Amino acid sequence: MRVVRKHDSLPLIMGVLNVTPDSFSDGGIYYDKQKAVDRGLEMAEQGADIIDIGGESTRPGSQPVELEKELERVVPIIEKLSSRVSIPISIDTYKKEVAEEAFKAGASIVNDISGLAFDKELGSFVTERKCPVIISHIQGTPRDMQKNPHYSDVIGEVKGYFEERLQYCEEIGIDKANVILDPGIGFGKRLEDNIQLISNIKSFKALGQKLLVGASRKSFIGAILDEPEPRNRTAGSLATYCWLMMEGVDILRVHDVKETKDFLKVFLALKQAYQNQ
Repeated sequence: MRVVRKHDSLPLIMGVLNVTPDSFSDGGIYYDKQKAVDRGLEMAEQGADIIDIGGESTRPGSQPVELEKELERVVPIIEKLSSRVSIPISIDTYKKEVAEEAFKAGASIVNDISGLAFDKELGSFVTERKCPVIISHIQGTPRDMQKNPHYSDVIGEVKGYFEERLQYCEEIGIDKANVILDPGIGFGKRLEDNIQLISNIKSFKALGQKLLVGASRKSFIGAILDEPEPRNRTAGSLATYCWLMMEGVDILRVHDVKETKDFLKVFLALKQAYQNQ
């Protein structure tokens, strides 16, 4: 899987497929299995490079989901999609058992909001499978992460967290080439923290790892635009992703695949034409 951007090329687009009844971004419209499969196929047709499937909502205040329920939500979708799309499928989970069954069904990437901290066995699984893993930053847990989060130096603290996690990955035998870093926009962050992380995203390039950012429809965009409805935040999401593309981010995790890809293609074409004058 190509995850390092070539100079002046589009970042990879990871399409979000939440198969939960309580997703913050879409109100659970893909909880129905057939609708979820149809949406996955649609995202692949629209040019998604990866499909990220999650069966447990991690919105602020959300409660953990029982293992069997999470498996029942994600495994049938992965089985059906993996036989019909050629792009990689990522499993959005922090549970080793879910990752294990997802890989049997056809997934090939682990996306863990806890950075392999909530379930130590998941790290062993990633080591054994030699698969790409997305290490995200989070302060607290989804249940409590937005209850008075605080940072003295959000850039320095997130960078320090990444350094500790990279050391952990090395100690348990995960190849650094397989590690993708995600600053965890909205995961235990204030408005000013999210803005600082995005505007200074280049500072994480010094760590030498691939970068992924998921900012699509998130509450910081709603706060800037005074827009409470997540599905009405597409324009703000596109502005964010344009900036992140310019700053060299490798993977963008998005809800609006076609709109994001079209916007970035046009912007990049204009930029290249200007530079070639």
